Amino acid sequence: MSGYYGFDNSGDEAVLQSILLALDEQGKSRGIRFVPVVLSNHPARTSQTYNVEAIHRMKPAALIQAIRNSDGLISGGGSLLQDATGAKTIPYYLAIIKLAQFLGKPTFIYSQGIGPVHRGMFFGWIKSVFNRCQLISVRDEESKQLLLQMKVKRDIMVVPDPVMGMPLATQSTGQAATDRSEASIIGVSVRYWNQDRSELDSLAEAITLILQQTKAQIRFLPFHLPSDEEASHYIRKQLDDQYSGRITTATGVSHPQQMLAEVGRCHVLIGMRLHALIYAASQQVPMLGISYDPKIDQFLNRLDMKAVANTTTISAQLIASETARLLQQRLQWQLDKQPLIERLKSEAQTPAQQIALFFNKGRDFS
Repeated sequence: MSGYYGFDNSGDEAVLQSILLALDEQGKSRGIRFVPVVLSNHPARTSQTYNVEAIHRMKPAALIQAIRNSDGLISGGGSLLQDATGAKTIPYYLAIIKLAQFLGKPTFIYSQGIGPVHRGMFFGWIKSVFNRCQLISVRDEESKQLLLQMKVKRDIMVVPDPVMGMPLATQSTGQAATDRSEASIIGVSVRYWNQDRSELDSLAEAITLILQQTKAQIRFLPFHLPSDEEASHYIRKQLDDQYSGRITTATGVSHPQQMLAEVGRCHVLIGMRLHALIYAASQQVPMLGISYDPKIDQFLNRLDMKAVANTTTISAQLIASETARLLQQRLQWQLDKQPLIERLKSEAQTPAQQIALFFNKGRDFS
């Protein structure tokens, strides 16, 4: 299993957890036992957290041996094939898939978000590798269209992000989503984006208005450690001390299902992180998305929603007023969105179903 694993990013860890659970469930339904081997930046922690074998993603000898000994490779999910964060990301993930194909292993693209891809040279590389995959599944229609633009000829399935299918854990890992306090809790998931921190300054202004206009509590939910904790602290320093008793930060939340439970206790969530919004949807928590990347807009589109702001244009007054509206209309929002959410949840395990079918049929989908 190849992905952005072992980097203390709750969203990507949730992707891993969701795929592991889906493979286990779908494998059992077809009499197949999957034994995952995860390529991780921190193999010891990954192995301990998920009770799987893990090897270092940047140690070639161990990586080659693991793929050689495997029955196949899963790449994803997440936004692995994009060059917004640098030119090395796409070559790395394609090289892993290409290696598996060179060794004669079936390869499966698991609910990936493709793009943005600004460098034209990558188009041919992606096309060449993807046309040899046994399964291609992407998490939005925009990703499919980009692959078609690259001349990928294999069938491309559009499925939800795998995290939509992640269940709450038992009480030992996190409380139930219905266990909400009497005071309204506004979850806030932020990250650094603009160099001048203008997006965080505007959010601090919005949160101040929320605290002034409601009796709600603010709960910061850092998804990528330690940077999101630092971004949350940046905002907290701008808030008046008189509100300190109504503001908390979720600390030490390392397991995805713990964070899922944290989100589930919120009455409304304001989120920049994609998986904060996905967590909220899965727990039917009304949300306001702040877009810094097309993947935010693409997910919200699947819920017939639009971002309340983007990182270049943020109206503090609009965020505050929309938060107050969702607090008042939370039950109606849940009623309106429930059919869409349930559909996404039911479709989230489709790639795992297809992979189990592949091995159940003797390495053939027919």
